[in-house]
Amino acid sequence: MTRTDAATTRERLLAVADEMLAVKGIRATTMSTVAERAGVSRAWLYRLFPDKNALVGAALIRLVETTWERNHAELEVVDGFESRLVLGVAIGRRAYDDPGATLMRLRTAEPEEFAAAIGVGVAGLVPDLAAFWHRYVVAAVEEGDIHPDTDVDETAEWVARVLISLGSVPGNTIDADDPEAIRRHFRRYVLPALRSAPAD
Repeated sequence: MTRTDAATTRERLLAVADEMLAVKGIRATTMSTVAERAGVSRAWLYRLFPDKNALVGAALIRLVETTWERNHAELEVVDGFESRLVLGVAIGRRAYDDPGATLMRLRTAEPEEFAAAIGVGVAGLVPDLAAFWHRYVVAAVEEGDIHPDTDVDETAEWVARVLISLGSVPGNTIDADDPEAIRRHFRRYVLPALRSAPAD
């Protein structure tokens, strides 16, 4: 099987997994049924996804990623890196907390299974989300919002990690659903760090 064939097969498997998760949930989605419905041998399924958590985690992250182009459209019309970061948290919260979303339903109905699978999926989410934010970090450097010597790749990954944390991990001092609290946090801690010359 060529690399292109493998990519196509992976997409087919994830599409079937998405459908099964939406209808049956995590527990009732089995590796063998996904392989059968996708018309893929179990050997190929296990070559692409070594276990169920890897498959379900990739499918859950894929659900998030399908909205990213729409998210780019939202962020492109916002001025300033600070406002984009604040909107980024809101977008992340919306992706996980929309009551009608498959992600929210699965997280509520099957919390242990969701946590196990999303933990595996997030391993791929950080680099993907960093790539998503790369253009906005470049723009922030060009517009003077952050230091000109900023390492764009490293900063994009750091922004991704900050946004994942704010969007999905509850805390005691920041209300992630309050845009002004998020803006205050960025103004106090995140943006001053990015406006300073990078330390060696």
